[in-house]
Amino acid sequence: MNGNHFSVVDVGPFNNLMNSSKDPAPGKYFLKDRLELTGMEVSMNQLPEGGSIPFYHTHRENEELYVFTGGRGQFQVDGQIFDVKEGTAIRVSPEGERTLRNNGTGDLYFIVIQVQAGSLRQWVETDGVILEKPVTWLE
Repeated sequence: MNGNHFSVVDVGPFNNLMNSSKDPAPGKYFLKDRLELTGMEVSMNQLPEGGSIPFYHTHRENEELYVFTGGRGQFQVDGQIFDVKEGTAIRVSPEGERTLRNNGTGDLYFIVIQVQAGSLRQWVETDGVILEKPVTWLE
């Protein structure tokens, strides 16, 4: 569904991403094209028990934010390894050599947001505008 000022996509449950993903990597669902994003790339991810990203990677310009929403695993940046679980959030600069694995029981679920490093000029307090109109919901 799309409108003048929005785009909506229903990816379905996280635990079905392995079956529903049409992207090159099973369990990875990119949103940039589907939502017509213009300032970021976002992916929703399901990594099965015992699964891993079999390579290190960096980026030329983009930092990444990983937000873990379920399961347990390990993340590695520049040789430092740390545990991740639901509620863990990790920012990695473009140059950071990163990879991750699911060493827990059950699937690991996470969202990755990719955006050009150093591009944030405004945020909630400086960019948000409260509108002087009542909120209504059509029932």
